[in-house]
Amino acid sequence: MSATPQRLAAARTVADAVLYEGYLLYPYRASSDKNRSRWQFGVLGPPGAAERGLGEPATMSTQTLVRVTGDAPRLVVRLRFLQLQRRQLHDADGVPCERLDVAGRTELSWDEAVEQELTFPVALPALTGAAAAVAGGEEAEPLLHPDGTPAGSVVRHRWPLAARLAVELTPQGSVSRLSVVVRNDHPDRPTTREDATRTSLLGAHLLVEAEDCTFVSVVDPPEDAREAAAGCRQDRCWPFLAGVEGDDDLLLGSPIILYDHPEVAPESAGALFDATEIDEILTLRVMTMTDDEKAEARATDPRAAAIIDRCDAMSPADLQQLHGVLRDPRGPFDEETDARFDPETDAVVVDGVRVARGSRVRVHPSRRADAQDLFFADQVARVTGVLCDVDGGTHVALVLEDDPAADLHDWYGRYFYFAPDEIEPLPDREESRP
Repeated sequence: MSATPQRLAAARTVADAVLYEGYLLYPYRASSDKNRSRWQFGVLGPPGAAERGLGEPATMSTQTLVRVTGDAPRLVVRLRFLQLQRRQLHDADGVPCERLDVAGRTELSWDEAVEQELTFPVALPALTGAAAAVAGGEEAEPLLHPDGTPAGSVVRHRWPLAARLAVELTPQGSVSRLSVVVRNDHPDRPTTREDATRTSLLGAHLLVEAEDCTFVSVVDPPEDAREAAAGCRQDRCWPFLAGVEGDDDLLLGSPIILYDHPEVAPESAGALFDATEIDEILTLRVMTMTDDEKAEARATDPRAAAIIDRCDAMSPADLQQLHGVLRDPRGPFDEETDARFDPETDAVVVDGVRVARGSRVRVHPSRRADAQDLFFADQVARVTGVLCDVDGGTHVALVLEDDPAADLHDWYGRYFYFAPDEIEPLPDREESRP
């Protein structure tokens, strides 16, 4: 049975995040250096672009595992990507320009994008090669002054694109290996970097539905599929089970390495496109932009304008929502579980000695997590708590006895953390070494 519209829509939410990841980076302005060199993940350049040093390779491929469960196994493969659209301004005389101020607002020339989705029905075991094309196009929009006189125009131009898909299913014991290859099939060879970008598939990824068959995780394969999973090969595209936990008829082929059943955190208020930032921090940074900077960001791209408007409209409660929550990767972290852990009373045994809050220890840093650990070698410290993380690790929090600010650090909770094998228990009254 194919995925329901609701589950497919949920999978698309994650796929959209992949599609636009890196599309625009803070501060979301066209003048920013990091927004002048584009584009993002999953770029399939036209044939010849990579060989000439003008763009990205023309292909991506992924292999995953499938169990056949019916008489007529088939797939619906959706190839999703962005098509570049040049937004070019012209002044009242028809001369191309980079900026126009019209009716109190700023207009900028910019490379934006249009979402595209190509659908390929596949009757397994193979689809030797299916071609699809996306038309180019051009639209002009007049820009008028408040009195109705011409101020110029904005012309949006798209270049035609072409893609080819090949699918093959190969038996591998109790499962079958599914191979999917996508190729940018543009007929012309690029001569410049601009040519290559204009005819690239941008943010390309796959969203696949299965009927009369199910997908098998290659991230965490079952026992009978581990050898087959180890033999799967990926090239610029990685397969993950999509949908909610337990779904096995949806697959996301992503240019970004994720995990099975990825989801957008409920605390996230909307797309920010910049994976190197935490939502809360990035939102606060947007709020610190000047009015002129925000105006330029709004003129750069409609999606940037939406980010600025959303951040400006956030209430204190909205910002608090961005702060996030602690999630236990092994399951719900309920109050009963949480109550079993208390840093002020928990303890760890080191060299046969019980170490807990108030214990004195000597520090022997060995993991070099921080350069300042070198200065802590052989220092005497007082333990302020024993903590367990969500991965099952134990950490000993402490303050240095010879630190004049030790009591202050303890008061506002600024501790140093070491593993149990980096500390040596001491008698309560041992004198500190000079």
